[in-house]
Amino acid sequence: MKNSLIYQTTNYDCGPTSLTNALRFLFERAEIPPILIKQIWAMGNDAYSPTGEPGKAGTSLEALRYLGHWFTDYGEKCGFPLRAKFLEGTEAFVEEQSAVLNCLRDGGCVVLRVVIHGGSGHYVLLTRILDNGEIGLFDPYGGEPDRGDPGRRFIYDRPQEMNRAVRMEYLNRQDDSEYAMGPYHKRELLLLWRTGGDAAQ
Repeated sequence: MKNSLIYQTTNYDCGPTSLTNALRFLFERAEIPPILIKQIWAMGNDAYSPTGEPGKAGTSLEALRYLGHWFTDYGEKCGFPLRAKFLEGTEAFVEEQSAVLNCLRDGGCVVLRVVIHGGSGHYVLLTRILDNGEIGLFDPYGGEPDRGDPGRRFIYDRPQEMNRAVRMEYLNRQDDSEYAMGPYHKRELLLLWRTGGDAAQ
């Protein structure tokens, strides 16, 4: 049984929520080892706010990179069919023949840092390449539909895959537009694939 994707519990846990959603997207519920969920929530929300409050700056680039390595190592050592790869900077873009689109074509998914609310960093999960240059994604923040903007639209009927469709050129913007990846020095993402083999543990 595939789980529906979930929304974050606080204003700050988009990172671990999107990582959990990646596993929900790739695997059946019975296939997911509890240690993966434990590790995600132990490592996520590690960043401190400017006033020193733990967790209130979400999940750091370092934690996302570490979890990518940990997932791959766990998959190799324990025989679980999961592989991940962290990309940042100029390697992180969404265009034809990019690592992101190749991952989606291979049935994988991508935890991607984008901009929302006028500049805040936010993690979403890319899941599908759609028609007309759109990417299907799940935004764990939820919220109201994007009204009056042809580059972004709400999707209501695919809870196991996506709740928004965003045009590729929106994701590739280098400014602080909603759902832009922003300037290259701020870009980060994690590619995740289900590899061959039996996932049951």
